[in-house]
Amino acid sequence: MPEVDLGFPRSFVEFANPDDATEVFRCDLTWLTSRWTCIFGAGCAGIYASAPDSGCCTLGAHFSDEDDHARVAGFVEQLDPTEWELHDLGRAEGWTERDADGELKTRVADGACIFHNSRDFRGGYGCALHAHALATGLEPHTTKPDVCWQLPLRREFREVDPGDGSHYTEVSIGEYTRTGWGPGGADLDWYCSSNTEAHVAPEPVYLGSRAELTALMGEAGYAELVGHCERFVAAGRPVPHPADPR
Repeated sequence: MPEVDLGFPRSFVEFANPDDATEVFRCDLTWLTSRWTCIFGAGCAGIYASAPDSGCCTLGAHFSDEDDHARVAGFVEQLDPTEWELHDLGRAEGWTERDADGELKTRVADGACIFHNSRDFRGGYGCALHAHALATGLEPHTTKPDVCWQLPLRREFREVDPGDGSHYTEVSIGEYTRTGWGPGGADLDWYCSSNTEAHVAPEPVYLGSRAELTALMGEAGYAELVGHCERFVAAGRPVPHPADPR
């Protein structure tokens, strides 16, 4: 099944952040009511044909800030060799590295993020930090780098001048498309968010990604988003995502 071309119509809703009068949410209802879901290990072809088993973990993960790194570091200390395949390497030689621009990220080892467990690992296939969260009763977004748990949700900030001399911050919540990866996004061999193969969820994104959206928007903001999504669905989803089942 094909990946749909970008540039299709989308429907957005804007509403004030109930917790911050200086912010306005701008949410992509077309994306948030779509039936996308992560199909890692169940059909995901990986962003590069040369590494189909590592999904989008091939390049490692950059940290959004020092707090992001510190939070993840605390959970890395809890990992043991039964749940982290490259535990000994990470402990001996470090689990972070600097990219060409000097930005801190998780280390790439054996062709993928150092926390990626191979299919043959007895402790389980996939992200060691994700598996640790599930094993300890935590939400995966609490243990993984921000970029990992947010993808393919995308939160962006923009300062807006409505013309009267005042300013507010627009917080957009939408789909992390190929363009979000920068100039290299067009060169990815496979990508999920607009691929029909990944639009197979039994429930829409706004429900399946409740924990992540709440972390991005706050409880009150998420609650208001749900109301808008429900009304959009009740109206027949007038501007649907073209990757969804017809």
